[in-house]
Order: sequence, then structure tokens, then C-alpha cells
Amino acid sequence: MVAIGLGLIAAPVAAGNRLIVPGQPVAVAKSMLTVTPAVEWNKLGARPGRNSETWTFDGDALNDLTFYGGIEPERTLFREVSKRNKPLPRVKATMLVTDIPTLVENSYRIALDTPLFTVEGMEPMAFAGKPGIRFTYSFTRPNEDLPRKGEGRGAMIDGKLYLITFEAPRLHYFDAGVASFRQVADSAKL
Repeated sequence: MVAIGLGLIAAPVAAGNRLIVPGQPVAVAKSMLTVTPAVEWNKLGARPGRNSETWTFDGDALNDLTFYGGIEPERTLFREVSKRNKPLPRVKATMLVTDIPTLVENSYRIALDTPLFTVEGMEPMAFAGKPGIRFTYSFTRPNEDLPRKGEGRGAMIDGKLYLITFEAPRLHYFDAGVASFRQVADSAKL
């Protein structure tokens, strides 16, 4: 199931995919977090975790905008696949914003089973009007030679994690979609 949320498998039409209309505020990830996209996105019916959802332009293998809304302490970003053998890291109420990229990295390493994940940079940046972080990363999926690039923005607000990530193949798709991601992230409100 984690593979669906991470863009490894396209969600079937019957799963409830729908079009996100531009210019209108929309609540995301079963939370109070709202964004107002300037362009049309496709919301995938499959979700990577309890309080998350994924949008795409061209299909989740080519670009993936994922929202994590109000992840409570002791919860994971993704659904657990093997809690006993490969437990995912958990959100902590006391996390600092600088811990968010590490949580993402460790979650991807376990969920994707890839050792190839690098946090390339991070800087403080307001997110949904609160002190937050912007970070960039790169990774490669197992059995795939296509390097991917990602950018995330997030904050710990009232002890819960709010996070938006965008990732796509480094070749063409990341640069083609990152401006639309940034517009969505800039519009985030609680």
C-alpha cells in the first residue's frame, strides 16, 4: 500500500480520482490545511497514509504532490507494511522543523527500500503562517536508474506535522512542475 502513495503504482480510476479546480480553496489530507491551486491538478483516490493525499499532473510516476495534514505524535507518514520487521519512524510532538527532512528520509529509506536518498539542502521558511522549513532531496527507487528530485515544506503546529512534498524525475519533470508546487505550498493556510 505504501507503494501507491509513493507513486510506484498508478491508482485505478475506480479508486476515486478527481480533478482539482484551480482558483478555489480546498481542504487537503483530511485536515484543516487548505490550499488554493492556480492550475488544474488530478487528485488520486489512493492515499499513502491516514492523513495524506496525492495530486499529479501527468501521473504519479512522473510527478507527485503529496500533502500530510496534521500527522499526530506516534503516527507514521505512510501505512506500515511490516511494523515488526521494518518499523517506520514516527512523528514526535517535540520534533524541531530541522527533524522533518530526517523523518522524510528515514521513511523513504524504509518504505521504498532504497539506500539512495540525500537531503541536499534546507532553510527556514514560513509554512501556513508558522515557522517552518523548506528542504530539497534526491533519491532513486529500487530497480530504477531514473534519479528523482524532491522539495518539501513543513512545520510542526500544535504538536502535529503538516507537510507538502513534490517529487518528479530530475530530467524534465521536476523543473516542469516545481513552480506549480511552490504556488500551492505558498497558498497553504490553517
